[in-house]
Amino acid sequence: MRNTTGAHGTALGSFLQARRSRLRPEDVGLDSDGKHRRVAGLRREEVAQLARVSVNYYTRLEQGQNRSASPEVLDALAGALRLSQDERAHLHDLAGSAGTQARPEPVAEHVRPAVARMISVYEQGPAVVLGRQLNILAWNELARILFSGHIDLGVTETLPNLAELVFLEPGARRLYPVWTDEAHELAGYLRVMVGRYPGDPALSALVSKLSDNSPEFAKIWSGHVVWDKTHGTRYLHHPEVDRLTLSFETLRLPDSPDQCVILYQAEAGSESERALRSLLAGRNGQTG
Repeated sequence: MRNTTGAHGTALGSFLQARRSRLRPEDVGLDSDGKHRRVAGLRREEVAQLARVSVNYYTRLEQGQNRSASPEVLDALAGALRLSQDERAHLHDLAGSAGTQARPEPVAEHVRPAVARMISVYEQGPAVVLGRQLNILAWNELARILFSGHIDLGVTETLPNLAELVFLEPGARRLYPVWTDEAHELAGYLRVMVGRYPGDPALSALVSKLSDNSPEFAKIWSGHVVWDKTHGTRYLHHPEVDRLTLSFETLRLPDSPDQCVILYQAEAGSESERALRSLLAGRNGQTG
């Protein structure tokens, strides 16, 4: 099996390297010396200068030789590398996993029955409960209808893994008209989970499977994209109603913070709202 996450120190170093490679001196207020640069992006000494740490210290962080960094140093590095809020949190996760303090072992995930019932009666749009390993732990009828429009879900009662659907099922490119955006966001969310649970064997196995079977995933993963699901707009397609434009909101469960409830809805009075009602009514008519 391919080692896609690596030792904790290597994961931290790889992330720092990837983030500095995307910046140019002029992006961070430094003068370019005009000379040919052997590496893409900022040099190590430039990052160290911006973060006000020694070059030796920063180099050891990138090489995985320094297994501890204070929150203040991490915040300074985040500022130097112009990290987003999600990337900053990921940097702290990676540094914490590289330290000596033991991290809690992940446990099997189960959806509380009350949450599953709440999802099942939601009719404004698709709704899913997503676990830390990107397994769909529960979904409502509209979510099942949309997926089954392009993907053969089979007869098993086991719900699918969202990352495997998006990257390994050919039908996903019809389900998501803007597939590239969905792929980047999903890989970025998986990166967040890997940083939070570096010892989770199921996560490691999932990353290896996707890397071995999807060149697109392998390319995105090598760029260390980080993105946490919060809210936004999703474009979906179903053969019976054509394209749908839906907004989504992500809700974290207080007693299971690595599970997220994702609720989709269409704008009131829109064609997408009428299309969702048509899909649900048609399916209810078949089963009624």
